[in-house]
Amino acid sequence: MAKYLLLKHYRGAPAPVNDVPMEKWTPEEISAHMRYMSDLAARLERTGEFVDAQALAPEGMFVRYDGEGRPPITDGPFPETKDLIAGWMVVDVDSRERAVELAGELSAAPAAGGEPLHEWIEVRPFLTVPPTITE
Repeated sequence: MAKYLLLKHYRGAPAPVNDVPMEKWTPEEISAHMRYMSDLAARLERTGEFVDAQALAPEGMFVRYDGEGRPPITDGPFPETKDLIAGWMVVDVDSRERAVELAGELSAAPAAGGEPLHEWIEVRPFLTVPPTITE
């Protein structure tokens, strides 16, 4: 099994087919979208492939270490940034192909008008420790 991070973007990825910003969706459309996401996570829990998922608010900041005994440096928030992550799902699957298949399902979440969003989902494998060679 390998873990993959499936990233949903507010901005920064290619535009989805159903490119109506979420702030213009009706409450019913938002509920349908969230229900789809919850149902997908529940199904993946039953198959043992679900690890975790979370939606993210657009606010945030950058933080940097600034040396021993000094407070961290902060900058932001930058809601106008080009790359803004809306949320993520972590799955633990048998293959890259399965991760891609699940990203496709995530992309099909309903959006404005109840039509699939067709958003681009970034698929990133977790970095694993290289095998130890013993002689």
